[in-house]
Amino acid sequence: MNQKEGAYNFCGFFVEERLARIQNGIASIKESLTSETKSSAGDKHETGRAMLQLEREKLGTHLADAEATKQVLSKVNIDAKSDKVRLGSLVKTSRATYFISISAGEFVDAENSIFCISIGTPIGRLLLGRSVGDEVVFNGAHIEVLEIG
Repeated sequence: MNQKEGAYNFCGFFVEERLARIQNGIASIKESLTSETKSSAGDKHETGRAMLQLEREKLGTHLADAEATKQVLSKVNIDAKSDKVRLGSLVKTSRATYFISISAGEFVDAENSIFCISIGTPIGRLLLGRSVGDEVVFNGAHIEVLEIG
């Protein structure tokens, strides 16, 4: 498995794990709401239900975000070659190596450290469309694009 495949698989695992956590949270809240229904009535009961409903709405928003992230990842083509940085590029710079896909954090294997970033991040926006030899300034540091894979 090459670096790009490893980073892509890491991102896929990141998304699936996030989706599972959110879905487990929603299931837990549904279960709590069911048991709250069997509880005694009153202000305390209504407050508890309202808090659970708010938490369920918040998790619903997180679920929609996670699904959107999964959609972006599904559009990443790790086999496509390009002279310019685009979605799916593995970009080696003078500062770090970036996999342009989704924001999933740092992927570390035996030899490499690769930051999985989206095109919506500040560094992702700067690198998008750049070619080998181009230089960007990020947080006062000059970063040169050394290789695009």
